[in-house]
Amino acid sequence: MATYDELHDHVRGLVLAEVPDAEEGTSYGMPAWRVKGKPLLGLNRAKAHVGVYPFSPEVVDAVRGRLAGFTLTKGGVQCTPDRPVPDDVLVEMVRLRLAEIG
Repeated sequence: MATYDELHDHVRGLVLAEVPDAEEGTSYGMPAWRVKGKPLLGLNRAKAHVGVYPFSPEVVDAVRGRLAGFTLTKGGVQCTPDRPVPDDVLVEMVRLRLAEIG
């Protein structure tokens, strides 16, 4: 992947494959997918990275061990279009957040 738009489209495909009824929109001012009115996963383009936000510190903690080499914040993961969060980790983040939403 080389661009933010390509990364966004790829993540969109992963999210919708896992949660076909997820609504696309915004949450906290960033592009995001929502379920039952609650944010599921968001992407935020910054100058030097892309933030992937599952809107849950617990979800980030649950996948922390699988993200060596990535910068982690309390509620998100920083990546770049050239070095995205691995697909299996993104899917796990979506599944964990969906379980939190109920």
